[in-house]
Amino acid sequence: MSDLTSSLDATSLETPRLLLRPCRDDDLDGFAAINAQPEVMRYIHDGNTLDRAATARRLAVYQRHWDEHGFGLYAVQIKETGELAGFTGLAVPTFLPEIMPAVEIGWRLGRTHWGRGLATEAAQAVVARTRAELDLRRLVSIHVVGNEASARVMVKLGMSLDRETVQPDTGRRVRVYAMGL
Repeated sequence: MSDLTSSLDATSLETPRLLLRPCRDDDLDGFAAINAQPEVMRYIHDGNTLDRAATARRLAVYQRHWDEHGFGLYAVQIKETGELAGFTGLAVPTFLPEIMPAVEIGWRLGRTHWGRGLATEAAQAVVARTRAELDLRRLVSIHVVGNEASARVMVKLGMSLDRETVQPDTGRRVRVYAMGL
């Protein structure tokens, strides 16, 4: 295990500023507030915000993903305040069939948490856990063209551009970054 992380339980991680833990039902209001921010959702899927009901459906998917795959998305909580900042973690990117089979690392933080290195800190902890505990050879990350902040996190993680393509269900241009593990 990396010095960056220390195991709290089977699925939680801790970094100097963050607690990464499985998503819970009581995260719904926090996630709904994040998903309602147009700046946050600008580069997510089709660019539209999500209401509370749509967020509840996504939260249920995130929770099931852990059971189905043994990995998933973590709620990112600020240790100092307990505030829910967003999420980071692993998912199977079925929305981009041309790269399957694959596992994607991704993140989404509320606007007030941008520009402080939190996405990188959280993602580095997930990469360290992935290397130590999962039998994966490759990790990808996907961003809509124009989302340079996410691209910078990908590069900081040690990823490099693999390809540029189009997401079939939205028609949006995306860039796929990848790294060996």
